Amino acid sequence: MSTEIQKVRNRRIHWALPALCLLSGIGYLIAFSIGGNLQLGLEAFGVMVVFAVGLLVFGGRSETIRGLGGADRDERFAMLDLRATAYTALVLIVAILGGFMYEVAKGHSGSPYLWLGVLTGVTYLTCIAVLRFRG
Repeated sequence: MSTEIQKVRNRRIHWALPALCLLSGIGYLIAFSIGGNLQLGLEAFGVMVVFAVGLLVFGGRSETIRGLGGADRDERFAMLDLRATAYTALVLIVAILGGFMYEVAKGHSGSPYLWLGVLTGVTYLTCIAVLRFRG
């Protein structure tokens, strides 16, 4: 890959995560506003703006932030990302199952934990099947 193409790619990657933060902030603002809580929407939007600016200001100096944004990703960072994702998934699965059991024990339907658990299980099994046949 030519140096000029790499520079353009890195510039795009540099802006991708902050842009996603701003889009999320706008989504929070809209959702909270629709729900009748404009003040909380503005606060959530403000937090996301501060986070996006922080990524832009400090992202160039931090290998971790550059790696999270996609720039300077190497095999080591890809493995760190994969392991962090696996640990995160494990924590979420335990929380979903625990929330489901708690709600069922109270005599409730267990929703939305039931649907999150179903989605998680179906996604996992689908990924295993697809990855098994691809590799």
